[in-house]
Amino acid sequence: MAPPDQASEQLKQFLGQLTPQVRGRLLAELERLLELGEPIPRTEELIASLRAEFPNGPERRGEPARFFFKPLEPVLVDGAPERANSGQIARGSLSPIWTLLTTELLTTMAREYVDSVSKVLANPKQAEKLAVGFQKKALGYLDGTMRSTEGSAMVRASLRMYTTSSAVFDDLAKMFMVFRASNALTKFAQDLAPKIAALEGPALAKVLEQLKTLKGANADAIPFGLTIVAGRLATRWHLLHLATKMAESKAPAAVAATPYALVVSMVLDQIDEKRLLLSIALRSNRVVVAKGILKEIYAIENALKAQIDLGDSDWAARLSEQMAAVEAALNAEVQASRTNVGHLTHVLTSNGLRPAQSLKERLARAVQKGRDIVTDILPA
Repeated sequence: MAPPDQASEQLKQFLGQLTPQVRGRLLAELERLLELGEPIPRTEELIASLRAEFPNGPERRGEPARFFFKPLEPVLVDGAPERANSGQIARGSLSPIWTLLTTELLTTMAREYVDSVSKVLANPKQAEKLAVGFQKKALGYLDGTMRSTEGSAMVRASLRMYTTSSAVFDDLAKMFMVFRASNALTKFAQDLAPKIAALEGPALAKVLEQLKTLKGANADAIPFGLTIVAGRLATRWHLLHLATKMAESKAPAAVAATPYALVVSMVLDQIDEKRLLLSIALRSNRVVVAKGILKEIYAIENALKAQIDLGDSDWAARLSEQMAAVEAALNAEVQASRTNVGHLTHVLTSNGLRPAQSLKERLARAVQKGRDIVTDILPA
């Protein structure tokens, strides 16, 4: 094993041999694996070096790419592509997709597009017009390609040169769905209220009518429309009402038969997102933040159980697994605190606790007794 100074120098030399684009993609891949919980031994210095180079995230794609991807902005999400649902596209997928299009599949057309847009950057409307033209050319070229087994396999193989995530291919397919429905989605987003305090009563009826119009224009756009609605909600789990308040009963089968049953899975996805945030907050000793996240998780759980008689449905199984994972995250924090008290000092004490009882002990008890105790014991 090389001495620390020598290893650090070797790392610098290794990174120096890579282009900025490759270094950006390397950081994106490492962060994706970290988010998925994959162990990456001895890469701390590598990730730190790359993050120092890309403080605002890996690989900026430039203005031509930004105009090209602009229709996707309402449905872009941060995080690993594997976590994007059918109405979302991972922001991290855009760099490998752009590289694929410009260096592998549409080289000549892409070069002409980039050159043309670069000349009219002072005129955004003209740049957008050129972007729409390139979107149509890309659709025309890839539409038939990705429909065939051979073509699909070729695109997948090409993407593997720029990312290890197979889910980027799914995001590529979703990208073209958004491009096809761009006009309908743009009108839907413009007509939708910029902020929806509560998805109930007249507000719910209006959104349902707007979704019906969107479905009539392009049925494939509905998952993306639901993502846009979720982004306008003050309370995101209210998305659930689009299905549960249309159902004739609370039975899972009745809810699943509604036109927007997908929202149940989308709300369950919210628990996964918040569990990741909870783990980060706990590892960072941000106890007050953890309390807020826990309250949100339990509100979602309560809403799902109150509005759907989950029984032994697939939704019930997934919810059970998710809440067990939340409990495991809390339990892991308790276990870590037993062996690393110095590092987690402020996690183990609180001004609001009785002197005779530590936060570690109360968290351990909360893991056994449930959500209400957890909410009560964490400091306000």
